[in-house]
Amino acid sequence: MAYIGSRIRRKEDLRLLRGIGKYVGDIHRPGMVHAAILRSTHAHAHLLKIEASAALKLPGVIGVLSAADMPGVKSIPMRTGVIPGLERSQQTPIATTKVRYVGDPIAVVVAESRYLAEDALELIEVEYQPLGAVTDARASMQPGAPQLHDATLNNIAANFQVNVGELDAAFAACDLIFEEYFSTQRHSAVPLENRGLVAEWDEGRGFLTMWGPTKMTHTNWRILSDLIGLPQSCIHFIEPEVGGGFGARGEFYPEDFLIPFAARHFRKPLCWIEDRSENLKAMNQSRQQNHRVRIGVKSDGTILAMDAEILFDMGGYTRTHGGVPAIAASAMLRGPFRIKNYRANVFCVLTNKTPVGTYRSPGRYEANFVRERLADMIAHRLRLDPADVRRRNLIRHEEMPYDLGKHPFHYMVYDTGDFLGQMNRALEQFGYDDWQKKVAATKNQSCAIGVGIGCFVETSGIGPWEYARIEIDNGGKVVLYSGCNSVGQGIATALSQIVADELQCSIDDVTVVHGDTAKVPYGNGSNASRSTVMAGSAAVGASRKVRDKLLRLASANLEIDAADLILRDGKIVAKGAQERSLSFTDLARLALPGAALKAGITPGISEEDFFATDKRPFPYGVHVAAVEVDKETGKIKILDYLVSEDVGRKINPMIIEGQMAGGLAQGIGGAILEEFVYSEDGQPLSTNFMDYLLPTAMDMPKAQFISTEDFPSPHNPLGVKGAGEGGITAAGAAIANAVSNALAVEVTKLPLKPDYVLELVRKSREAT
Repeated sequence: MAYIGSRIRRKEDLRLLRGIGKYVGDIHRPGMVHAAILRSTHAHAHLLKIEASAALKLPGVIGVLSAADMPGVKSIPMRTGVIPGLERSQQTPIATTKVRYVGDPIAVVVAESRYLAEDALELIEVEYQPLGAVTDARASMQPGAPQLHDATLNNIAANFQVNVGELDAAFAACDLIFEEYFSTQRHSAVPLENRGLVAEWDEGRGFLTMWGPTKMTHTNWRILSDLIGLPQSCIHFIEPEVGGGFGARGEFYPEDFLIPFAARHFRKPLCWIEDRSENLKAMNQSRQQNHRVRIGVKSDGTILAMDAEILFDMGGYTRTHGGVPAIAASAMLRGPFRIKNYRANVFCVLTNKTPVGTYRSPGRYEANFVRERLADMIAHRLRLDPADVRRRNLIRHEEMPYDLGKHPFHYMVYDTGDFLGQMNRALEQFGYDDWQKKVAATKNQSCAIGVGIGCFVETSGIGPWEYARIEIDNGGKVVLYSGCNSVGQGIATALSQIVADELQCSIDDVTVVHGDTAKVPYGNGSNASRSTVMAGSAAVGASRKVRDKLLRLASANLEIDAADLILRDGKIVAKGAQERSLSFTDLARLALPGAALKAGITPGISEEDFFATDKRPFPYGVHVAAVEVDKETGKIKILDYLVSEDVGRKINPMIIEGQMAGGLAQGIGGAILEEFVYSEDGQPLSTNFMDYLLPTAMDMPKAQFISTEDFPSPHNPLGVKGAGEGGITAAGAAIANAVSNALAVEVTKLPLKPDYVLELVRKSREAT
């Protein structure tokens, strides 16, 4: 059978369902002790004194470390999204003379148990000199606002522009020009499993072993080597199981330095696992953007010009990939629309809040909300159907590849696709026209129905390279060593399908090894829907090299020309003479040095490959939502939902549908529930699940998940486009448009909490 395209059950799940997987919390080393982090209680203050003498007297406390014990510690470098200027506000692993958000690490306590470490935190006295805090991005940019970093004027960490076309001339040709303000709230990934680390220092060998850094194992390996002053050959990173990633897990956080530093300092294996309150204060947050957009159109709905100002709230520091949401929002604000005249002026602004990073579909979720709301606003002003406005502006199939013009930090050429055809099929499948009749019938009722569309283009498969090595062991089994990581996305199953097809063997005979720097020397990790695209393509290259070697080995030993041999069922078989064959086990034996050298062949069956590209594939699709809005309570009920996405080529349809369903759940959370709220003095007010609301199974609607493979990408040998983010990326847009449709009033911000919905109801009644 062909494994690619089949609904193969995930290989990873059996061990997890049996309870034999190992998470960080399952790792216990002899003599292991525990750490707790003392975090700032001030959003902005000078750090004057840390007095730990009382904590050190507590029985069971091993030690307390602060910045004074880490002289010369470097700031954490950026990994991606490098915008000039951001380097001025990078975070050091521990606060030195100043704290800039509630949760900033200022000391590490090591004790015999986590309970004792927590008790010791209460005994440490910290003297602060409070400074004024600023929590609004626009206010932070004003003269006289508290200055977070000496090198950043007006708290602007970075500023850049995107300029495409002739904006002024295009606006002059417009029949309608209007300007709107939009905002998306601060929220984040909030994975089921909190972050955690175990570090063990072997003083005799001068060797550090780390369990826990996931998603970007090899990147964190390199960063830690530089910060802690050990060569990579003396550090071993091991990726355990992970309870969810979604963009926020696995980047290099302050704790990724503090815990191994403390383990080395105290010469003891050390465990740290954050609690949920820490998670909601210290883990990367995301999404908070303000957009002011001026848009110009012709009377038929054709968009001629778009001029945007984007304020991106960075929090107190620039973290490893903090610039990505700003870059992505400015790059993808036009989405699938043909807008040839475009300008975006982007400000990355520092505030006294938790630093930001990426969250599934970073920057694109926000941009899709803004653009798709604008499309509906155009329809309302011109008395057109929102679907027709999109039909007028969607880039056509015959225009592919479509170059969106120069962006300073992003490759912007759509590879393949039929945006219009995808939307039309989705609307027909959803029953869009029938839903519009229901909308009209409930306009004046206490519970109004609305339907909304959200079109999107996603970027995926980010390079620049990925590594794979394939070996055949003495049992004839195939082992793939991959530079990607598992964050719950089923990558071991997908890679096994690819390799099994390439080598024509059973998927049960393929094992995937990842996230272990002792076994996999190179890797770029799992982020930006890149794993199947990049790691899968590298696996194809390594598989084909192994296949060639198997054929050479078999040819030499069967004395048959390699062209007359084929792979079948884990064997090399002679064409037309199937009784003449060699199994992978036979070939592994023949590849041992004695036999191989006699045959003039390099011993062993092990081949590696790098897949490199600077071109990304662009999956695309549409969300369609039908909602019911209770005008008395402000409650939104999602009645029906459809997600359709072209993924180029499906490796495993079941995994893709699971990605879509999980993404939609998170998208609904961002649309109607989740928000990190701060007081004016920078105190976080959403530090537990009583205040930070997550969607439950009760919030998930009946939904259709449709993945198509009409337009494979030409940029990789599999033709795949990453499918990890299509389920979330336009959820806020579609739900907001549906609520606007139900109430006949314009939504301009997320989340759609009941108080805001009731405000919209009031505006709707006043307008009527």
